[in-house]
Amino acid sequence: MNSPLDPAELDAALENVHRAGMPGLFAEVRDGDQVWRGAAGVADAATGRPVTAGMRHRVGSITKTFTAAAVLQQADSGRIALDAPIGRYLPDLVPGGRGDAITVRMLINHTSGLAEYLPHAYPSLKAFPALADTGPQSLDDNRFTRFHPAELIEMGVTAPAVGAPGGTPGVYSNTNYLLLGELLERVTGMTAERCITRNVIERAGLRETELPAGPYVGGPHSQIYEAWFGMIDPPRDYSVYDMSWVGPAGSLISTVTDLNRFFGMLLAGEIVSPSSLAQMQRTVPVVSQEGRTIDYGLGLHPMEIPGQGTFWGHGGTVWGAGALAMTRADGTRQMAVAVNLQRWNGLDSSGRPQPHPLDDALAAFYRAAMSG
Repeated sequence: MNSPLDPAELDAALENVHRAGMPGLFAEVRDGDQVWRGAAGVADAATGRPVTAGMRHRVGSITKTFTAAAVLQQADSGRIALDAPIGRYLPDLVPGGRGDAITVRMLINHTSGLAEYLPHAYPSLKAFPALADTGPQSLDDNRFTRFHPAELIEMGVTAPAVGAPGGTPGVYSNTNYLLLGELLERVTGMTAERCITRNVIERAGLRETELPAGPYVGGPHSQIYEAWFGMIDPPRDYSVYDMSWVGPAGSLISTVTDLNRFFGMLLAGEIVSPSSLAQMQRTVPVVSQEGRTIDYGLGLHPMEIPGQGTFWGHGGTVWGAGALAMTRADGTRQMAVAVNLQRWNGLDSSGRPQPHPLDDALAAFYRAAMSG
């Protein structure tokens, strides 16, 4: 079905991403028993310290797959019903008719109609991705701000709805996953972070993965650089950042090796039950934060690779860092990649991101990694 791993091809494709403008990136690709790990570029633009394939990294919304898996484990044990109204569990956070109409499933697959809280927590973000009028000042202002999930949830719940509960296409919203974090806390009596750590991260044997309590990344890691669509030039280092602004929706720190291990185990039915995995792979159309319509399941996103079948996984971005992890449905081919620059595209006069050589170089690396 696919070519065996070609280390020279993968090394060259990774180096091409660095040449196209990425300060540093690193990846792991697996095919059966074959494993390739590679890195290109620098972890610190000031000192020239190189990136290495084993570095720990902020992986953004890949966190959502971990949170979804923790919720589905509770569904497997009968503590949560996917099609029960969220108002049954969190009547104080989603009150009234909306609490009755929005189900747990709608939160996980982004069809709740609840708006994104981010533009309210970070006022200069206004609308995403129509960012022509915005500036990065609030990123600096909030480096050490400790947000409480309930205050962020309230911003999303009280903002105008972006759709009717259960309607499609859904609209991707971090508000949904903050609510899932609160749901885990109510039904388990543990914080969401402790629940996900114990039941997902530790269960999968992930030694370099954590939901951080503070603003620092421990262990070997890259500095991470935010360009904010060319408005931060040169890109600024946002390695030290309090991740309470996104919590169980996007705060995870991991490695490319741990990500491949996790998605391999998840798709093998070793994290949630086979029936719950089947639920995770039932997709609906959802409008992404970039304005594209994608297929989205319960914390999983499929990619069709011509001649290779379906890969499942998730991508993620935070201020300065990005990651993508995809595993073929049969588990035989896996890719995880981490990059240390975000929002490298310039914007046109209407606020739309413009093509950049990095986009093509990354796409070429994904093709080489997933199909050879």
